[in-house]
Amino acid sequence: MISTITIGSNTENPLTINRIGYGTMRLPGDLVWGEPTDRGNALKVLTEAVDKGVQFIDTAGYYGPGVTNRLIVEALYPYKKELVICTKVGATRAADKSWPSFTTPANLRQSIDEDLQSLKVEQLQVVHFRMSAYHNPVPFAESMETMFELQKEGKILHLGLSNITRAELEYGLSKGKIATVQNQYSESSRITYRNAYSEYRGGDEVLDLCEAESIVFTPFFTLITSLAAQSAVIDQISAKYQISKAQVNIAWLLHKSPWILPIPGTSSIAHLHENLKSADIEFSAGDWKLLE
Repeated sequence: MISTITIGSNTENPLTINRIGYGTMRLPGDLVWGEPTDRGNALKVLTEAVDKGVQFIDTAGYYGPGVTNRLIVEALYPYKKELVICTKVGATRAADKSWPSFTTPANLRQSIDEDLQSLKVEQLQVVHFRMSAYHNPVPFAESMETMFELQKEGKILHLGLSNITRAELEYGLSKGKIATVQNQYSESSRITYRNAYSEYRGGDEVLDLCEAESIVFTPFFTLITSLAAQSAVIDQISAKYQISKAQVNIAWLLHKSPWILPIPGTSSIAHLHENLKSADIEFSAGDWKLLE
C-alpha cells in the first residue's frame, strides 16, 4: 500500500501526497530530445499514472525541450486538486543536444516564467534549482538569491535543490526553507559519480541532513545502473522474489527512509504498473540487511 509524504511540512502550505511519484524524462525522444516516438502512448502513461494514484509529477522545461510540459498539459489539464507538478531550472538545451548551465538571474527568471506559461499555472508548486558541477557562469549563492526572490514574489510555493553538495544544502538552509532535494541515488549507486562530462551528486552525502530538516528527498537515476556496477545483491533478491530489478530498487528506497519520495520514470504502461506495485513489496529482515 502506498503511504504518504508531506512536502513543506514545516511551512504554512504543506503538500501531502502519495509516496511514489513519476518522472517524465523518459517521455521525449532519444536523448531527451524532440517528440516521443508514440505520442498517444506518452499521454496514456501520464493519465494512467494519475489514475493509479500518482500525485507527484517531475518535469523540466528543458526536457525535449518543452516536450514534457506540453504532454502534461495535454494529458492532465485541468489538474486534479491533489496533483503536485514539480519542475527544474538551471539548465537549457543547445542545438547539439547538450545541457548547458542556465543559472544567471535572468536565465532563472526566464525559465520560471516559461514554466508558468507552459504548465498553465499561476504558481509553481515545487521548483528544483539544479546545480551543474561544471561550467557554472555564476556562483551558487547568486543563483540561490534569485530563487528566493522568485519565491517571495509568489511564483514558487516550495523551493528545492538538485544535484547539490552537502555544503550547498547547508548554505541554502541558512538563507531560507528548502522543501526538497533531488540527487542521484539507488541501491547500487549512492555516492557522487564523476565522468569527463558531468558530476552526479550522491544521496548518501545529504540524506541524513534531509531527514533532520524534514526535507523530502526525490532521487534521480533510480533505475539507471550504468553509473555504477550493477549490484549482484539486486540480482539475487530479484530472482528470489520473482520481481524486477526496478522493483527491488524502488522497494529499497521506500524502506531506506520515510523522507524518500521515489519518482521512477518509464514510457511503458506495463512498467508503470510494475513500479507502483513496489510499495507492496516486503523482504525478510535478512534480505533488507543484505541490500544495505
